[in-house]
Amino acid sequence: QVQLVESGGGLVQPGGSLRLACAASGNIFSISSMGWYRQAPGKERDLVATITSTGITNYADFVKGRFTISRDNAKNTVYLQMNSLKPEDTAVYYCNAGLFITPLRSYVYWGQGTQVTVSS
Repeated sequence: QVQLVESGGGLVQPGGSLRLACAASGNIFSISSMGWYRQAPGKERDLVATITSTGITNYADFVKGRFTISRDNAKNTVYLQMNSLKPEDTAVYYCNAGLFITPLRSYVYWGQGTQVTVSS
């Protein structure tokens, strides 16, 4: 059984910073891409950032220059450093990972989500 567990959400003032973490555990052979998505109330889930197993990153335009995604392959963990936060960044942030449970079988897994609220 595979689990993705997120941590690091919370309440922060505009202009502040937060660091999210997502650790994958369980029957994992290897991990390909990992990423973060977010969903605000009444809106669709949007991609925030992704990172491949070799460190190639991709960002949504609305976070470029403010957010940084990174990963620790030894710990099966992906991070999202969020700086210069704005009220419009308020959302539930979800971790996503493409995991191989055998050399030939892969699935996409989601975390349970962590709330980020940016407000004064």
